[in-house]
Amino acid sequence: MTPRRARADAPKLVLGLPKGSLQATTEKLFRLAGFDLRIPERSYYPKIGDPEIECILIRAQEMARYVEHGVLDAGITGVDWTLENRAKVKEVADLRAPWPNYGPVRWVVAVKEDSPIRKPRDLEGKRIATEVVNLSKRYLKSHGVKAEVEFSWGATEVKPPILADAIIDVTETGSSLRANELRVIDTVIESTPRLIANRDAWADEWKRAKLERLLMLLCGAIAAIDRVGLMMNVPKPGLPTVLGILPALGTPTISTLADDAWVAINTIVEERILTDLIPRLSAAGARAIVEYPLNKIIQ
Repeated sequence: MTPRRARADAPKLVLGLPKGSLQATTEKLFRLAGFDLRIPERSYYPKIGDPEIECILIRAQEMARYVEHGVLDAGITGVDWTLENRAKVKEVADLRAPWPNYGPVRWVVAVKEDSPIRKPRDLEGKRIATEVVNLSKRYLKSHGVKAEVEFSWGATEVKPPILADAIIDVTETGSSLRANELRVIDTVIESTPRLIANRDAWADEWKRAKLERLLMLLCGAIAAIDRVGLMMNVPKPGLPTVLGILPALGTPTISTLADDAWVAINTIVEERILTDLIPRLSAAGARAIVEYPLNKIIQ
């Protein structure tokens, strides 16, 4: 079947996708959500297979600014960069997921392990290197501290103690900080990926509806990441025992079978518990147990 083409005057949603550390995971998320997203090499204009969506690759650090100014109708970026840019946008949803770069990250204050700096107040009069100057200044102000904050172009963790007394840097696991003999003294902010929208675009009936449909599919894919479906046949006398074992997402579906002595159960469970759950179900009398993958769970 030939894909439907949008008319030249048909409305479009201009969507910013993050280039850099979030890119591969974002591409994976959209594919699980059902979109044929393809990012040609060296191109900043991904193909998405939806004639009503136009995608542009933008660095997460700049995304909120372009969304605020209306260059983009919506985009995906960390809440940290929205706050750093002091962008006035509509936050539509938190897209945190159990994947690299889509889980929570922290911006932390770190110093050399042997530094005399132990608490935020000890930063008074010190030099701090960071990529998030505005966030850092706001943090220091909240603690009543005056310090010199300078922008860092990268490799921030190598700057103490010669080029800076302290740094404010992002970490997911803390491994890079430990490798550079740095000690965390405080957390500035925790950040996760967010879907944000231009306020005028959000007020537009068509664009808002399009965004809400997009979000439904993305959230459905995220909800299904660590879950699987289970089907099984259970003898009626054993049904209460099996139901007592199942930790269902909602209520399991129970159906009759051709043999009146048995029923079929269909349910959704967390994948991580299967090695314990399936043997217990079998011991309780469940038979023909089938595990199957899920693409989306729409609440």
